[in-house]
Amino acid sequence: MSQVRALVVEDEPVARRSLREYSEGVEWLTLVGEAGDGVEAVRLIDRLEPDLVFLDVHLPELSGLQVIERIRHRPEIVFTTAYDRFALAAFEVGALDYLLKPFGRQRFQTRLERVRRRLPGLLSGLLTDTAVPSAERARDALGSPLRRLFARAGERIVPIDVQTIQHVQAQGDYVEVHSEAGRHLPHMSLGELASRLDPEAFCQVHRSHLVSFAAIESLRPFDSRRLLIKLRNGTEILASRSASELLRRLVR
Repeated sequence: MSQVRALVVEDEPVARRSLREYSEGVEWLTLVGEAGDGVEAVRLIDRLEPDLVFLDVHLPELSGLQVIERIRHRPEIVFTTAYDRFALAAFEVGALDYLLKPFGRQRFQTRLERVRRRLPGLLSGLLTDTAVPSAERARDALGSPLRRLFARAGERIVPIDVQTIQHVQAQGDYVEVHSEAGRHLPHMSLGELASRLDPEAFCQVHRSHLVSFAAIESLRPFDSRRLLIKLRNGTEILASRSASELLRRLVR
């Protein structure tokens, strides 16, 4: 693998020093610069055109997302952040690589290894038609309402158009997303995903289920209080009492 040119964008001295020290031990990685705020980050990314950027989410002058929106060059990105529930959920929605501060050498190496496996194709331009660069995935994932989410399938990252989602089911620490693209398991809670979706298009019908209004084929009484939802793909879901009442009001 040829040398990968990397840029560090981090305003916290401790995190910046850690990234610098850990990078020095990686044979295929060369640091070409550092920036401490968003404005300087945009300038350096477009001037130096690094292959990889370690980008803090919260920066002076411009946020990490604003940096992504303003740069012309499109590097692969690994985000760094202190605990931020919204940011972490967005990273999972976008299948984005990130380092949660404070991080150690082992976590850095593990995350970098996953990036390394994708970089040869990214750097050579040998991307599939469905491959989406991390900067573009970040714009989608950090925007609201969510229009597209991404799921990992082995070494691949699969884009899922929200309009193709039929229903979502909670599965422990994951959600099982059923769409026209198949079944995928993003690592996030049902509530986190529900909060990012358009409430005009989706409804949480049970503590474990979200459904797309467009995917509903029929509603019929299950008992005196609850409705049974039948989706166009044949799936049947029992709505909670409160969700059943909401659905009744919507169809009146």
